[in-house]
Amino acid sequence: MKPSRIFDILSIQVETHPIEKCLNDKRNGNWKSISTQKYFESVNFISTALIEMGVKPQDKIALISTTNRSEWCIMDMAILQIGAISVPLYPNISSKDYEYILNHSESVFCFVSDQQVFDKIFSIKSQVRGLLEIFAFDQIKGCKNWSELIEVGKEAWNEKKLEEIKSNIESDHIATIIYTSGTTGVPKGVMLSHGNIVSNVISATKKFPFEERSQTALSFLPLCHIFERTFIYGYLYNSISVYFAESLDTISENLKEVKPNFMTAVPRLLEKVYDKIHAKGNDLKGLKKTLFFWAVKVGLKYDPYHKSDFIYNIKHWIANKLILSKWKMALGGNLKIICSGSAPLQARLARVFAAAGMTIAEAYGLTETSPAISINDLRNGDLKIGTVGKIIEGVEVVIAADGEILCKGPNIMKGYFKDPEQTSKVMKGDFFKTGDIGTIDKEGFLKITDRKKQMFKTSGGKYVAPQVIENQLKQSLLIEQIIVIGEGEKMTSALIQPSFDLAKIWLEKQGISCKKDPKSICKNENLFNKINDEIRLHDEKFGKWEQVKTIRLTPEIWSVEGGHLTPTMKVKRKIVMKKFQYLIDEIYS
Repeated sequence: MKPSRIFDILSIQVETHPIEKCLNDKRNGNWKSISTQKYFESVNFISTALIEMGVKPQDKIALISTTNRSEWCIMDMAILQIGAISVPLYPNISSKDYEYILNHSESVFCFVSDQQVFDKIFSIKSQVRGLLEIFAFDQIKGCKNWSELIEVGKEAWNEKKLEEIKSNIESDHIATIIYTSGTTGVPKGVMLSHGNIVSNVISATKKFPFEERSQTALSFLPLCHIFERTFIYGYLYNSISVYFAESLDTISENLKEVKPNFMTAVPRLLEKVYDKIHAKGNDLKGLKKTLFFWAVKVGLKYDPYHKSDFIYNIKHWIANKLILSKWKMALGGNLKIICSGSAPLQARLARVFAAAGMTIAEAYGLTETSPAISINDLRNGDLKIGTVGKIIEGVEVVIAADGEILCKGPNIMKGYFKDPEQTSKVMKGDFFKTGDIGTIDKEGFLKITDRKKQMFKTSGGKYVAPQVIENQLKQSLLIEQIIVIGEGEKMTSALIQPSFDLAKIWLEKQGISCKKDPKSICKNENLFNKINDEIRLHDEKFGKWEQVKTIRLTPEIWSVEGGHLTPTMKVKRKIVMKKFQYLIDEIYS
């Protein structure tokens, strides 16, 4: 039984394999579960209430939540099954951005999670045309609570009317408008249909061992991003229990409690996990320290398929028994698959996590592609480290003459909301122009080499692909963030945000006195020389014109709040360059 609309996925679980712990939140120190049946009933009551409030098909309703939670999923499904359009927004954008998006999307209602988000929305409510009401998931003084709608729905329950509305919703109807955070410019509203997302749910989930029953997943990446959202639908489609982490700060604790089989992650998070483990290894003494780094070295040579090397297999068995298995236990002990997306994954992370028994299935896609285009799959030899896997079923990819990846299939967006000009710019016939440069090898694995717009040419006429260089240099534990620059200049350089915590530790171990604030740390000549020396270790991997000749350390943390990063932790290159133009001037003066 295959779904054609997003809300069919929930109906199918109700009919075929309902579970007691469908959605799970931790409230007041205890996990609270919602069964498939309770989820279904709540969705129906909310849908009925929205109809009573005058919501019509294609009306837009905004959803904003600081953390992932069951209420968001219930509201999302309730909106979709009456033909309305959900507009999910990030919780950490500015009030000005909220004002723009709510106006541009023509949202009639807005559902928020907590006081902080409510205050931001309330402050601009009078400037948003057509916004009728704000509802909150938490109890907030002066704000209507979402639970009121369940009571309204119970009183006005009319199954026949709801079923009639649902029957008129087609697969190609718009389900959601997702405003891309983007690294530059005004957010664009990506229109995705029910069919776009459902096709991705069906094709993408075939790449994971979801067939077994009684499996669990931990969710913490933002639900407003299509990556996590499509996975939630995928878990639902396969009757996998979803546990929502309390916050990013409690992921470690929640992993140990839930012991999930699956989770999604972005490379930056996996880098931080690896860095913390590496830092603990540095604190060990004597034989324990020697064994730790020997095990890491063994892990960095791991290949999931080439198991014919008897000597290596013995080494790996010992390394796993003594050291690596403890990494998996620290992440709950049951993790089979971590799906990584949003940015390039360093090969070393893929190898060492896999060596510890946790396969990182790197995937590739964009909001405009619902999102998956390709996914690595450990089964049947369909995983190759350093690639983003093979193209998913039903999707076609070709490489243009200039190296750009073009994609066609049922997952391609309906266009940008109210922006036919921008839509036409990213389409080439039926193919969507991803803006990424890549290759497909003879085995069918897709490899991303860079963003087309990020590639630049030096004054000597040589092309530089910065993302490849950045990914290599970020292997230094002392480098938290980096952008490679040099467009139109005689040499390639870099702006670097040091890992301030590890920099402090390194300075202390060298017996170097230094103030602990970022500005003082960045002025330290010893740290500058150390980072520069680590960069030099990678010179041989690049052409002379690609080698980073000069660096500058930025005296502040790059963050979402500071505008340096998108909510999915991608660096906003142009904004970072603008903020630190004075350092660029120093380099090229």
